[in-house]
Amino acid sequence: MDTVQYLDDAGLPLRDLPLSTPELLMGYRALRRARHFDERVIILQRQGRLGVFPPFRGQEAAQVGVALALRKSDWLVPSYRETAAAMTFGMPLTNLILNWRADPAGWRAPDDINMIQFYIPIATQIPQATGIAHAERLKGSDNIVATFVGDGGTSEGDFHEGLNFAAVFDAPVIFMVQNNGWAISVPTHKQMKVQRIALKAQGYGIPGVVVDGNDLVAVWSVAKEAAERARRGDGPTLIEAITYRIAPHTSSDDPSRYRGEEESAVWEKRDPILRMRGLLEHLKLWDEAQDKELSEELEGEFLAAVEEADQAPEPKPWEIVEQVYAKMGADQKVAWEYLRGEA
Repeated sequence: MDTVQYLDDAGLPLRDLPLSTPELLMGYRALRRARHFDERVIILQRQGRLGVFPPFRGQEAAQVGVALALRKSDWLVPSYRETAAAMTFGMPLTNLILNWRADPAGWRAPDDINMIQFYIPIATQIPQATGIAHAERLKGSDNIVATFVGDGGTSEGDFHEGLNFAAVFDAPVIFMVQNNGWAISVPTHKQMKVQRIALKAQGYGIPGVVVDGNDLVAVWSVAKEAAERARRGDGPTLIEAITYRIAPHTSSDDPSRYRGEEESAVWEKRDPILRMRGLLEHLKLWDEAQDKELSEELEGEFLAAVEEADQAPEPKPWEIVEQVYAKMGADQKVAWEYLRGEA
């Protein structure tokens, strides 16, 4: 299958770009914002101020491009690594910090953000994303759903069930597979026989697209087309973003035990942020002064979010049974009263 690509590894355009100047600038800012958060959160984790965290360095474009293709009324259903997508979609940074501190307050998206909490079990979000999309279709709305999964997650049964149902009922959902080369320590070629995950779309009778996952212009363009298709009622699209997990699987992982540094070095040269900046500089839309100003702005935003998270009240034991069902059942009520000491 051909790979959709608009930028070379240096960020120079290979053909006419489908994005406007404001979109290019917005996209670069979103990439930088995501990278800054990722780098700073890792420091918090090393300081003991955060739990285990799954970094996403190198995969920003594959996430940001999809999030930018969504409307405010659409839905985002992430797996555990989609922090960049979540923050681009509108999730406050304070919530994201609290989430990785295992604070229930961080899991609860504001009422005006249609996002489900991060899923830790592999691929369990796929059927749920399909269900939300099907519900939107039954309601007669043109809202769509975007969900993410890794290459390893495509081997799970939930992946098949979600795609099959979505295909049969034309559910308006974008399935974004971030093929970053590794399912923790298992390389892609040991997970499946097909050369491209997008080929699996043929088995469901839906479009499958391969995109350069480190090319924001390409990802955003492909996601836009998939979103338009879904809104028309033409059903789901499976997108495979070819990218790379430069960072460890999580903050507890040591990737040197299963892969060589030379592999990561190759992908460092394809960094999505460097490519996007190369494009903006080529178009004379960006300079060092603007970059410095943006860095200062992002650091200020991050520090404010950390301060707000630090001042948040400690979660109460009984909150573990809240926000589970729309209406608390009898068993949850008993547990809630017990944990509050009211039983």
